[in-house]
Amino acid sequence: LWGLVNNAGIAIPSGPNEWLNKKDFAKVLDVNLMGLIEVTLNMLPSVRKARGRVVNVSSVMGRVSLFGGGYCISKYGVEAFSDSLRRELSYFGVKVAIIEPGGFKTAMTRSDTLPSSIKMLWDQASSEVREIYGEKSLASYLTHLKSLDQKCNEDLTLVTDCMEHALTSCHPRTRYSAGWDAKLFYLPLSYLPTFLTDAIFYWMSMKPAKAL
Repeated sequence: LWGLVNNAGIAIPSGPNEWLNKKDFAKVLDVNLMGLIEVTLNMLPSVRKARGRVVNVSSVMGRVSLFGGGYCISKYGVEAFSDSLRRELSYFGVKVAIIEPGGFKTAMTRSDTLPSSIKMLWDQASSEVREIYGEKSLASYLTHLKSLDQKCNEDLTLVTDCMEHALTSCHPRTRYSAGWDAKLFYLPLSYLPTFLTDAIFYWMSMKPAKAL
């Protein structure tokens, strides 16, 4: 086995952390992180024998955490697992690459599924949390999600080209940024001082009704 590409992932449920419970986090982590680790560990003997490649699809959300839930946590985990794996497998001639796509139009960004998921999280949240955040925050969140897929890039070849390069080039990169939003916004944002990044997200994000 020359190349393993781990691309499977889910984003639902995601939302403000206080709207979720432990099972909501575990559902995403089980697929995006633990599933990736399990597949990789099972395939490693074959990849190592071929002195091949492992390509793990992370996300810009593995560099900058935009929202709560298991998705960003899982992508940070993919980054950490990939880094440790790359260093360990370098002794055997196996190369490990990470792909960090920006916003692309896939099943994870469908405007017909995300709002209903958020509404379910809102309904399961405690009465105290619903009072703190308020109905206006929920409405603002839903409006944003309904237009999310329109803001996403439809050209998935930007991602698959990265996969191809990581698998076939003599000198694959350690990390690939796919999409202009990844290259020009999220990647630079990840290098800013934390207080600046926090300030940017503070002004961009949904505000709870009872915020200070």
